[in-house]
Amino acid sequence: MNREEIFDGLRRSPKVDVCVMGGGINGISVFRELALQGLNVLLVEKSDYCSGASSALSRMVHGGLRYLENGEFNLVRESLVERDRLLRNAPHLIAPLPTMVPVFDVFSGLANGVVRFLGLGRKPSRRGAIAIKAGLSIYDFLTRKRALMPRHRFRGRRGTLAKWPKLNPVIKSSATYYDAWVRQPERIGIELLQDGLSAGPGARALNYAELRSNGTGGFIVQDLVGGTTTAIEPALIINATGGWIDIANARLFSPETRPAPLMGGTKGSHLIIDNAELSKALDGHMIYYENEDGRVCILFPYLGKVLVGSTDIRIDDPANVVCTPDERDYILQSLAFVLPDIQIRPEEIVYQFSGVRPLPASKDKFTGRIPRDHFCTFIESDGIPAVLCMIGGKWTTFRSFGELAADMALGRLQRIRHLTTADRPIGGGHAFPADTGDWIARMSSATGLAPARISELFERYGTAAAPIAGFIASGADEPVPVAGYSTREMLFLIRHECVEHLDDLLLRRTTLAISGQLSLDMTNVALELISDEKHWSSALKAAERSRFLDLLAVRHGVGLETLTARNEQGVRYAKQPQGPDEPTVRQRALPRRGDRSRRVQ
Repeated sequence: MNREEIFDGLRRSPKVDVCVMGGGINGISVFRELALQGLNVLLVEKSDYCSGASSALSRMVHGGLRYLENGEFNLVRESLVERDRLLRNAPHLIAPLPTMVPVFDVFSGLANGVVRFLGLGRKPSRRGAIAIKAGLSIYDFLTRKRALMPRHRFRGRRGTLAKWPKLNPVIKSSATYYDAWVRQPERIGIELLQDGLSAGPGARALNYAELRSNGTGGFIVQDLVGGTTTAIEPALIINATGGWIDIANARLFSPETRPAPLMGGTKGSHLIIDNAELSKALDGHMIYYENEDGRVCILFPYLGKVLVGSTDIRIDDPANVVCTPDERDYILQSLAFVLPDIQIRPEEIVYQFSGVRPLPASKDKFTGRIPRDHFCTFIESDGIPAVLCMIGGKWTTFRSFGELAADMALGRLQRIRHLTTADRPIGGGHAFPADTGDWIARMSSATGLAPARISELFERYGTAAAPIAGFIASGADEPVPVAGYSTREMLFLIRHECVEHLDDLLLRRTTLAISGQLSLDMTNVALELISDEKHWSSALKAAERSRFLDLLAVRHGVGLETLTARNEQGVRYAKQPQGPDEPTVRQRALPRRGDRSRRVQ
């Protein structure tokens, strides 16, 4: 169902059970939950799907080791359960992440950790071996029944420096444990959206569309692409706009009935660095370390580069967050502390990104003390439907948060739940093969595409590569300036994944930009493909190109000069290792429920 069909349908029948505002990971999650229960549900997102905080996370899928210090045991337990579900339900995009914690003290942090746990203190402090051991022991205890991954282990100073010789030599010891990482969180969002839309014609979604009050107690949806509007009559509204929740409420409620601020987010920025020495120094692990000020930072292999972050700064306006020079300096200083002999040149920072953590409103001076948990609350006002606000949350718990909000909505509407998504595969995780080589061989035989090409597609899309491979094989295909992609793969994404702008394709439907592979030639090829599909005029095409280049430079630190220089570097863009320990898809596969004989070693 395309945009025009959706708007035509709403004009004919404006009543919907639920309108979900916000197409980030939590909004898509609750949309999927409600659609699968058979509700007539409409999702509206004012920008692109997963274009805000849901595209700016640290790429970790984790329990939240440091949240134990705040006493958020229930959040950590829930996060670990959801982490393990994601490893099973989306094995094409979620993989185990071996994580090393360098230890610089033995007893440090014990007293301060106690007072922080009791709520008597706020200031962060360095954590010593005993505090880290206690946290990892709790981690192991909370996952003991599933036991998908190895328990933590400690190494002494000699063993640590033998494995990671570039570490700061003042280290005392290290601990290694396992969490997980996500290759492309935006793809998870698209696949969840598609799962919800598969429920039937009552499930509809629009990016670049906005819900607002008409001023007389009713609501309209405006198409920000075509400019048209239509009235809708929702029985319930769910505000899942994350850091924009108070801004969205201002569009729904009058000044007299507007609720008090609910959100108080913080900004987190990250860098993507292309430095071979740094990548080698990690030895396939994430390093989860504390900077000298006690702030937790991370670095790990990501798409052939290294991801480093992050900051934690209060932010009032989520619309224009960028990684500032001061943040870049802070991140690089933290990196120099843990790996002092590795020098990073400015041109080795190939991408940067920043997003707003959607935290509950808080006056706490220290951002690390703001709860990371999630909850929902109904906002009532005479003359309009109730608004259910989804507050807080972290990416790992999107499914359980969506389930919570959906259950509250179902209760309000006196509807029942028909199924659970707890063990429901996501996108390319459906029918995930035990033998990927056999799957690739069969798909190659069926489509006529080379096994190497099928392997590339499988690496990106899991079993959802099948229709893409079929589409590629059905017409004349051409290579593009980045190895491993082609024009018909791009066309499939444009036609089937709601691409409306150049950044939708290059920043979110693919990893071309964040992996440092995007060149000016590739940008121009993508622009031609989209403009031909959308029948853009020359003026509109030029405006789109200019807008995208400005966005890339301002938001992501990738200027025209860098893109142009990459035109000559295409040879470097052959297939690269994708993540920690360079696991093959086969190695990522985890035991299915009830099979505890195969574990990640």
